[in-house]
Amino acid sequence: MIRTLPSSKSYKIGYSIFIAIFYLFLFAPLIVTCVLAFNNSNFPALPWKGFTLDWFFANTSQRVGVFQDSGLLRSIYISFVTGLYVSIFSLIVGTMGAFLFVQEKFKFKEPLYFLALTPLVIPGVILGISLLLSSTIAGNYLDDHFSINLSFLGPSFWLVVLGQFSFITTFVVLVVSARLKKFDHTLEEAALNLGGNRFDVIRLITLPYLKPALIGSFIVSFLMSFGNFNTTLFLVGSDTTLPIDLYSRIRDGSTPVLNAVSFLLIFVTSLLAVFNLIYSNSKNNK
Repeated sequence: MIRTLPSSKSYKIGYSIFIAIFYLFLFAPLIVTCVLAFNNSNFPALPWKGFTLDWFFANTSQRVGVFQDSGLLRSIYISFVTGLYVSIFSLIVGTMGAFLFVQEKFKFKEPLYFLALTPLVIPGVILGISLLLSSTIAGNYLDDHFSINLSFLGPSFWLVVLGQFSFITTFVVLVVSARLKKFDHTLEEAALNLGGNRFDVIRLITLPYLKPALIGSFIVSFLMSFGNFNTTLFLVGSDTTLPIDLYSRIRDGSTPVLNAVSFLLIFVTSLLAVFNLIYSNSKNNK
């Protein structure tokens, strides 16, 4: 809808209804999930049987809440640590890659940039299977020929970190590169002419300018890692992440505790998104 062009009243009403239905389609399942997290029922479905916090704090033979389930808490912790490592590694490597790709005189810029984007278009299932087969073959070869046993080449925590890092880094490259393209490089030249070295220019001028993009990339990278399922499914070992744990629980029979976990994830994700939005707008308005 182009606001500068004249439009009929019926068109505006139809457009408003379409927007309302679109957002209802997006958010209705999330709202229902959040409401059912407080439903006093042993089944994760309607009808509503009253308000309760049992699915968060209960510890009885019939009901075990999120904060009393040691297995669930451990999977949340594993997902948190995995997301932290992946975000840090992706931010460092992705930022370095962004600096490389904005260099106009970089000889192999276009083919390497194309290769950097490849993990985004490869299905996560294919990426997970490929990494699992490659690491397993490499681990077996080292063990058979050199008697070197590297446990992280099999399904394990660090293989999950490597698998998620392989495609989340690409997202960081795109976000930081977009921010760098708007940067006025004459500021760097002025700082160099005034006696600053390259490291000081990057630390005191370039990185502060990139701060909103870096923080946003870190938050989104963490959320992408925390909720990743298709790639992690093939690489996870004994330390299962939250999505894998929830998947295994759903196969055995769903309970409202899964709605409680979903509510917590939606709440925390919304807080991070709001923080990122407010911070980015405050920086852009300065």
